[in-house]
Amino acid sequence: MKKQTDLFEKKGKELFKREAPLADRMRPRTLDEFLGQDHLLGQGKVLRQAIESDLLPSMILWGPPGSGKTTLAMIIASTTGAQFLAFSAVLSGVKEIREVIQEAIEEWKYHKRRTILFVDEIHRFNKAQQDAFLPHVERGTIILIGATTENPSFEVISPLLSRTKVFTLHPLTEEEIKLILKRGLMDKERGLGQYKVEIEPEVLDGICRIANGDARIALNTLEMIVLTIPPAQQETRHIKKKDLEEVLQKKAFFYDKSGEEHYNIISALHKSLRGSDPDAALYWLGRMLEAGEDPLYIARRMIRFASEDVGIADPQALQVAVAAMEAFHFIGLPEGNLALAQAAVYLATAPKSNAIYTAYQRVQRDIKEIENMPVPLHIRNAPTQLMEDLGYGKDYKYPHDYPGHFVEEEYLPENLRGRTYYHPTEQGFEKEIKKRLEVWRRKKGEKEK
Repeated sequence: MKKQTDLFEKKGKELFKREAPLADRMRPRTLDEFLGQDHLLGQGKVLRQAIESDLLPSMILWGPPGSGKTTLAMIIASTTGAQFLAFSAVLSGVKEIREVIQEAIEEWKYHKRRTILFVDEIHRFNKAQQDAFLPHVERGTIILIGATTENPSFEVISPLLSRTKVFTLHPLTEEEIKLILKRGLMDKERGLGQYKVEIEPEVLDGICRIANGDARIALNTLEMIVLTIPPAQQETRHIKKKDLEEVLQKKAFFYDKSGEEHYNIISALHKSLRGSDPDAALYWLGRMLEAGEDPLYIARRMIRFASEDVGIADPQALQVAVAAMEAFHFIGLPEGNLALAQAAVYLATAPKSNAIYTAYQRVQRDIKEIENMPVPLHIRNAPTQLMEDLGYGKDYKYPHDYPGHFVEEEYLPENLRGRTYYHPTEQGFEKEIKKRLEVWRRKKGEKEK
């Protein structure tokens, strides 16, 4: 197993050879250097305490690429008193698992030292391979640390999942990515500090957005730009927006997610959907996604649209929008973008109605402006004898006992009788709803006469 642990045993400058990419050279070496994941590694947080006290449980580190899973494992390797072994599920099989387990057993037998086993991309192991860890995790022969970009609920077998603690790592924020980039520019030992670099602030902003929370992408993009720009006067490398675009071989979208352009484009998307233009909807959706907008923010807006602008004209619209959000949450970038695109086209081409939206506005207005009368006695439940004696539920008519499962009855408070909030349109399925309501409302009107 020695050949599999070399990465974690290198110390000092050996670990950060100049030939390695900047992202590898700039890996944090201690918890204090580690940026992000404050919900797990902040002072007093459970994972930090477990690492510092060398009392680690078996765990699954679940998070997107570049969020720090492997780096965290390396920090554990350098701070723990246990033997640390590591291998990748991509390159290892049952034979390697047996070898590492045997090494862990001997380490405990002869040295009374536990073994931490780090398995990168554990989701790539099949059920039989994951089963091989179970008895040894349960007996404490090994402390398993698995890293995965996939949802453990689907990719890790239930028995193993029940014996491990899942820690969820979040994508790094743009502020955290920017700080990492600045460290990379300033560090003379491991970073790019030996170069004189003047970089436009919006270039750093663009790299942060393009990285989409992945520190590895951000650092390697920065290194490529710096090394490909020839020094000018006084050996200074001047890096501008066009240099970033050149490196990326595409236009860099400088898009302020909290500024005016953010609101302009989401407005354009919403109005394109409302205007039944799938082409424009796809374009504005693409503009936001390619610029690094949070895809789940867009999904939430489409869910709102499905109720506000489609409603019951197409009852499937809300389900499609929610399904798109769930699909994106499940598979992430970049494949998840297609689920959002599918939802956008569906919503744009669905029949439109704002009847639900306007109905609820009328309800809100009446609640604010009209006295809130008590619930009529006949539609209250009477779970106790006292309530029944007080008239709760008296003379209630059970609709299923009547033809067509409908009975002329009053359900609104007395001061709102006859109020109509929902006015269905002739669009899509609402046309059918309108016919039903006309029949029911006519019956109620005839009864009142």
